[in-house]
Amino acid sequence: MSDREVERGSGVAVWRQIGEALAEDIRNKLYGPGEQLPPEPELATRFAVNRHTIRRAMGELELSGLVRIEQGRGTFVQEHAIDYAIGRRTRFSQNLAAQGMRGHLEIVDSQTLRAPEIARHLGLPRTADILHIQMVGKAEARTIDVAEHYFDPKRFPGLDDAVRETQSISRALARFGIADYTRKWSRITAAMPSAPVARLLNQPKTRPVLQVEALNVDIDGVPVQYSMTRFAGDWVQLTVSDND
Repeated sequence: MSDREVERGSGVAVWRQIGEALAEDIRNKLYGPGEQLPPEPELATRFAVNRHTIRRAMGELELSGLVRIEQGRGTFVQEHAIDYAIGRRTRFSQNLAAQGMRGHLEIVDSQTLRAPEIARHLGLPRTADILHIQMVGKAEARTIDVAEHYFDPKRFPGLDDAVRETQSISRALARFGIADYTRKWSRITAAMPSAPVARLLNQPKTRPVLQVEALNVDIDGVPVQYSMTRFAGDWVQLTVSDND
């Protein structure tokens, strides 16, 4: 633990001094990647300040990228980013397995809706029903993305149930005869998350996400899946490749 003491009246805000002391602790490996920092009451006692001052210091550390704050869990030292490949065959579980990590998909919601622009991407009439499946992707225990997937419910009736059973979109599609599908195009942008997305990613709304819009097609070039995936920018870096 850093021996630095808070100096009141020094011209440097107390919360900033606390942030610098904790940053020094992290640089000195007192807290390793993924490790939880002491809770607010303990830090408040250490620095002889109130919890509001500790929150201000933690907020600045989060903005700097040194830590992440998870609602209801605490503050953790930020880990190294996951290298996520975007190629002709982009598969969530394979991406993580290649880095020695276990991937896990969970359905947050599924519903049938009408969305003319999405119907156009899928090659359907503007008024056609669309199956929307919202999912979160987890690497080990941490959520790294929130994805909106869209399909033709007439072509894939009950696909959401199949995804729940298999916890895999590719395995679920295989039940409908789609043994293989490839990425036709991807569009990558940076965006600010909505409140629900930020909550699912356990990050503040003020932190940008990496947004990947994509269309997958079957071996005949017919659209299978349109998706919009938002990755936690602090945890994921995207690599675009022509490889499978």
